[in-house]
Amino acid sequence: MRRRRFLATLAAVALDPPAIAQAPAGARRIGLLRIGGTSGVAAFREGLRELGWVEGQNVVIDYRSAEGLDSLPDLAGELVRLKVDIIVAVATPATAAAKNATPTIPIVMIAVADPVGLGLVASYAHPGGNVTGLTNRVGGVTTVGKQLELFKEIIPEVRRVAILSNPGNPADALAIRNIEAAARSLAVQLELLEARAPNEFDAAFAAMAKERVGALIVLADPVFSFSGARLADLAAKSRLPAAYGYREIVEAGGLMSYGPSLPDLWRRAAAYVDKILKGANPAELPVEQPRKFELVINLKTAKALGLTIPQSVLLRADEVIQ
Repeated sequence: MRRRRFLATLAAVALDPPAIAQAPAGARRIGLLRIGGTSGVAAFREGLRELGWVEGQNVVIDYRSAEGLDSLPDLAGELVRLKVDIIVAVATPATAAAKNATPTIPIVMIAVADPVGLGLVASYAHPGGNVTGLTNRVGGVTTVGKQLELFKEIIPEVRRVAILSNPGNPADALAIRNIEAAARSLAVQLELLEARAPNEFDAAFAAMAKERVGALIVLADPVFSFSGARLADLAAKSRLPAAYGYREIVEAGGLMSYGPSLPDLWRRAAAYVDKILKGANPAELPVEQPRKFELVINLKTAKALGLTIPQSVLLRADEVIQ
């Protein structure tokens, strides 16, 4: 356990210097808890600056970045011991870890799939506790069904599609239920595969090859986002068209992504922080849904896979990477 805590601290230092920030006199303190690298942080800082909160002046951010799910409780505990004024938690596992660590410090969540079903808030309109923020789904539906529809447009003959999920993330179970309903309507058979950490990716892709799947959907899990470049490389080596929930993986060589704009969610999270630091009660701040979705397609990857992306799909893309 001591070794795990030590490695988690090293990860935080490596990903977000400084891991322990020095607070100017009178500055408010924000704890930032997540898995992975710095994606989204710039948008969050920008949102804070627009509202008058300047890092290093009147606000300090204590960064805690985990490489996996196991270290999140320890990192959340560290933020509580630092007596931060507010915790910003990114994705479901980090938000659950923060809520388990403190019933009193306000928590602003970003991109949590089912905050009501997971017991993080009482309702969207009236959260009722110390957690509020932003979900990454609209009307109870995640975006994976749309990804499957896009595959049917791009590869009409596809019949078997692999789904890579993280069994340690309760939000992934919701996404699987959504895509199972879409698969039935599209006459697609799903091959459900799991990976808790990057050391399980190779076995998952070996199973995909064995099952002869025609495409892959990687769920929008923070562990997968952190290892996006490797997942894109494995999909390329397997000559497997793959869709992701994060545009960063497409920028790293993945075929396509569809999902909420994470920079937009991060920027809007700053507004929650501003209100709470000025005295608002998180129990009374409604949970908000995504407003902006992005379809990103990598044409270079499509060409390498021998795919022709239909013009009807390209015209709907928010960005096409040449």
